[in-house]
Amino acid sequence: MDAIRLVHWGLGAMGAGMVRLVQEKQGLRSVGAVARTPSKHGRDLGEVAGLKTRLGVSVAPALRQALPPDGADLVLLATASFTRDVAPEIIEAASAGLNVITIAEEMAFPWRSQPELARTIDAAAREHGVTVLGTGINPGFVLDTLIVALTGACERVDSIRAARINDLSPFGPTVLRTQGVGTTPEEFARGLDEGTIAGHVGFPESMAMIARALGWHLAEIREDKEPIIANVARETPHVKVAPGMVAGCRQVGYGYSQDGRLLIKLEHPQQVQPEAEGVETGDYIWIEGRPPVNLTIKPEIPGGIGTIAVAVNVIPLVVAHPPGLIHMTDLPLPRSIPAPAGVAASGRQEGAV
Repeated sequence: MDAIRLVHWGLGAMGAGMVRLVQEKQGLRSVGAVARTPSKHGRDLGEVAGLKTRLGVSVAPALRQALPPDGADLVLLATASFTRDVAPEIIEAASAGLNVITIAEEMAFPWRSQPELARTIDAAAREHGVTVLGTGINPGFVLDTLIVALTGACERVDSIRAARINDLSPFGPTVLRTQGVGTTPEEFARGLDEGTIAGHVGFPESMAMIARALGWHLAEIREDKEPIIANVARETPHVKVAPGMVAGCRQVGYGYSQDGRLLIKLEHPQQVQPEAEGVETGDYIWIEGRPPVNLTIKPEIPGGIGTIAVAVNVIPLVVAHPPGLIHMTDLPLPRSIPAPAGVAASGRQEGAV
């Protein structure tokens, strides 16, 4: 079978990570790349992504310049978090006959917050015979797809509570900016009011995905957000946080039935370097029903690695799916793509020194 030909659009921390992982996977080939940053234009994709080897793919400033003469099959889009920001890029890719996987959080279930744009994207995908999916570690897996899978062992589900306590350190400037990391408490409050700080993007999408799978109707979704203030200095490659500044966002989402019952509660305190103040990461799911189901994963599934892995591993599933805008529970169960024959999981040839 011919390899699936990929264009990488967005080469920040997550986009570059996807480039590196693709080289370790069977049946995938990088054939194009797009970046907004001018300093990346014209350089080899392997160099930009931090690989030791060149890939023979030049980074372009626009999709039309990135497509090789024989075309491509799918775009891995890692440019923004919100549907309104990535919709033009998705439609451009779909119009070029390319399937799309985006890690924009709202795209995990865009029908909830952007129904008109969702319909527009779905129409474009169907018109051009391609499939569009939004995914990642969360939303896309831990607080929605994994929960839905666990309900398969229940005769009845009454309510769901889940929590993801995670480390933001692997993420790049775009994600950190939406979390308010590195701001003062006053700047954080102002950013929430002005919409420049969103906290975790995806609670409404995760809840809507779960509700659709279980046949529930959520009459109301509410979210609370507050800053996590650092008591000690913290630093990542993309941000410095002094004591008294914001290290992350503590967020809780609530999904209510028509009669006011709390059906879904999702908790998501996330910050850079939580271990600096003794916070252990983890993923937790509690399903009330018959029987009750409780799942604990400690430490957390790493956010950066998990986002990259989920997006790459579902590529064959998306390419094989009928056209349209879909979400994760439309797909077969995600699974890890094996490495090419003779290549170990690290990407090195087996037997190499």
